[in-house]
Amino acid sequence: MEKRKLGNSELALSVLGLGCWQFGGGTYWGPQDQQDVDAVVHRALDSGINYFDTAEVYNDGESEISLGRALKGRREQAIIGSKISTSNMYPNVLVQHCDNSLKRLQTDYIDLYMLHWPISGHAVAHFTKDQDRIAKPPDLHEGFQALFDLQKQGKIRHIGISNHGIKQMEEVKRTGVPVIANEMAYNLFSRAIEESILPYCAENEIGVISYMPLLQGLLSGKYHSIDEMKPMQTRSRHFHHSRGQGTRHGEEGAEQEILYALQEIRRIADELDIHSIVLSLAWVIANKGIVTSIVGSRNVEQLEMNIQGAYYQLPTEIIDRLNRITEPVLKTLGTNPDYYENRNNSRIC
Repeated sequence: MEKRKLGNSELALSVLGLGCWQFGGGTYWGPQDQQDVDAVVHRALDSGINYFDTAEVYNDGESEISLGRALKGRREQAIIGSKISTSNMYPNVLVQHCDNSLKRLQTDYIDLYMLHWPISGHAVAHFTKDQDRIAKPPDLHEGFQALFDLQKQGKIRHIGISNHGIKQMEEVKRTGVPVIANEMAYNLFSRAIEESILPYCAENEIGVISYMPLLQGLLSGKYHSIDEMKPMQTRSRHFHHSRGQGTRHGEEGAEQEILYALQEIRRIADELDIHSIVLSLAWVIANKGIVTSIVGSRNVEQLEMNIQGAYYQLPTEIIDRLNRITEPVLKTLGTNPDYYENRNNSRIC
């Protein structure tokens, strides 16, 4: 499997990574059997997938525990990325939380340790109800210095960020702490990073890890109407604000544009005689500005389908056609990549 260099580091990540949010089970994705996790992780390693993406917040740490169990005996073959919650970026708190992640993962080091969302009261509020922390968010410079200290101690190999816009990447840059990755949403219906974030990251040698390549399953070919999707999976600005469970954005969505594009995407998949999953993943991976695209696999069968997307080479004319088909969605949703907040109240800037 093709591997791409992550920023200016020595890490080379497989173009397809394994998203581990569902590992350990939880309310969002439902139960997940550890035997299936073990089988998926081992098959992924055998197929050349080397990047595994988790976070302390995923299933209250159970994702890290599950991944650590599955990697037992094969840790050295894996590149692990985990994320620290924004509300835990206070230096004295961060160190303990990093140690907790290390313990759950059963490892002495984390290859890539990322700040999950930018530091602000708005972002902190999504991770904690502690009013003191919301009123006085962690200090950016102090937090990144603490990350740098952890790196010097060997507990983390590299530092990354997630869901950061241009202004916020500039703020991080001014701390003087080297950052090698930014993890952002990117799929056929979530193309906001193309305009400025991808070029900025390329210019500054920050590798982009893309998540949500199938948009909560919408691009998997499983659904023929948005009504079939679970409310928890329709909380983003792609959908009308009345749909999702816990929706915050208050926007009208781009449902008509998405439904039209879905029909055309299925038509192209049929023409090429490939699954919609393969087409959607191949489109993301075809963008050389993306180092790896992480996707969840609940069992080996799903993993095998996803792997096909990593190997399928889309002709340039098909890529251009897909871009034209999904352009109306991009125009409707705009170029802010925070898909869960109103564009005028975004956590990403």
